[in-house]
Amino acid sequence: MSKIVPLIINFAPTGMLPVKTVTPYVPIHPSEIIEQTHAAYELGITIAHLHARKEDGTPTYKSSVYSEIFEGVRKHCPTLVISASLSGRDVHEVEKRIEVLQLKPDMGSLTLSSLNFHKQASINTPAVITSLIKEMDKNGVHPELECFDAGMINYSKYLIEKKILKAPYYYNILCGNIASSQADISYLGLMIKDLPEKSLWALAGLGKEQLKMNTVAIAIGGGVRVGIEDNIWYNSKQKTLATNIELVARIHRIANEFEREIMSPKEFGNMGFYNKKNNNPI
Repeated sequence: MSKIVPLIINFAPTGMLPVKTVTPYVPIHPSEIIEQTHAAYELGITIAHLHARKEDGTPTYKSSVYSEIFEGVRKHCPTLVISASLSGRDVHEVEKRIEVLQLKPDMGSLTLSSLNFHKQASINTPAVITSLIKEMDKNGVHPELECFDAGMINYSKYLIEKKILKAPYYYNILCGNIASSQADISYLGLMIKDLPEKSLWALAGLGKEQLKMNTVAIAIGGGVRVGIEDNIWYNSKQKTLATNIELVARIHRIANEFEREIMSPKEFGNMGFYNKKNNNPI
């Protein structure tokens, strides 16, 4: 954990909640998601964590929508590591959540427990988690491990011990949700210390905590998750709406001050995170 690796930038442009009436900058239509992901790729990112939306802006699990997004992203961002959302926030049925895996993205998000958000719950029972892992294995998809508190990290280690989860391991540690880990440095340090050996990890801060957690991660050798999915504002006073590219550009400026090189998608993918059932540039 002490070795400083190049900075992983996990780009999360859309998510499930931001809508055009709240911020005009959130990409909803596949063409918008493709365009903004391409712009971020040109600037420098490592992973794209992608959600799909219906025409009315609400989330969708449909592979038909994801297919259009993935096709465009792969065309314009040929080396980019693509991670698909398998969220249990709006859709609970495993058969719906795994539909996108047929498209063989490189990674799929895996939240390691059920949890409450401000107005809804994300349902991830042990049976659901193991079913998602099984389907990811079948399709060559690697889990993007999402941990909102220390218990989820502990559960991942249980799954590793049972040989259900296999190396390499990449974790997103998400801080600032009302019912989960807060952006507290002392607690955060314990979570990072508890990660399995040789894990790659990134910090995400929700809302006003995004910049703080991203900066901490850059300073201490971790990666970052950044984008409108987690935070629609550019400043802490929440008076200026952010664009995805502004948020990524700021990460580059901070990384430059800390002399952190950006990890290329190809470097990350070649560590074992590309889907080998696709024609990725391995």
